Amino acid sequence: MERCFQGFHGRAGFGRRPALLVVDVNVGFTDPRSPLVCDLEGVVTAIQRLLEEARRAGLPVVYTTVAYDALGKRAARAFIDKVPALLTLEAGSRWVEIDPRIAPLAQEPVLVKLFASAFFGTPLASLLAAEEVDSVIVTGASTSGCVRATVVDALQHGYRPIVPREAVGDRDPQAHQANLSDIDAKYGDVVSVDEVVAHLEELAAATAEA
Repeated sequence: MERCFQGFHGRAGFGRRPALLVVDVNVGFTDPRSPLVCDLEGVVTAIQRLLEEARRAGLPVVYTTVAYDALGKRAARAFIDKVPALLTLEAGSRWVEIDPRIAPLAQEPVLVKLFASAFFGTPLASLLAAEEVDSVIVTGASTSGCVRATVVDALQHGYRPIVPREAVGDRDPQAHQANLSDIDAKYGDVVSVDEVVAHLEELAAATAEA
């Protein structure tokens, strides 16, 4: 088995200028009354730490949410047929709002998506290019769904993905662990929140000295 993984688990690193992505930590995924809820209490706490440090370092912060208006329901019909609970995420409802504990600042964009990846059908790639970003710190939910899809697309767009393990969550603990292992082997660096915070603190200190 070990021979199968020779050449995997390299380190891509943070790059020179990371951005923090907060993927789908909206009320529809954090409120226990929602059929889409994940256990994200610890994840929200970890993201709070990362937001504080990313903002202190002056780094780009981008949020995503999933929301369906009439046209979106038509465009994502196959996805909704597969996961009917997605209809909970009605455009304009409270379910699509970012959890208030990690609310975006006025200048931090919230991109609306219809599918799993934060890149598909959104201006995320152009936004990151405009900000001269070369790596992305991917947080949010769910590890096996939108986080994984975003990490794979980030790599395919030329960005170095970093996944803080305590800042992502899933409905299925086994799927969570399996996807973290697979991401770390092939697509991005899975690291601790403490490691990411330490790096962001270094960037903040360098910015203060500049």
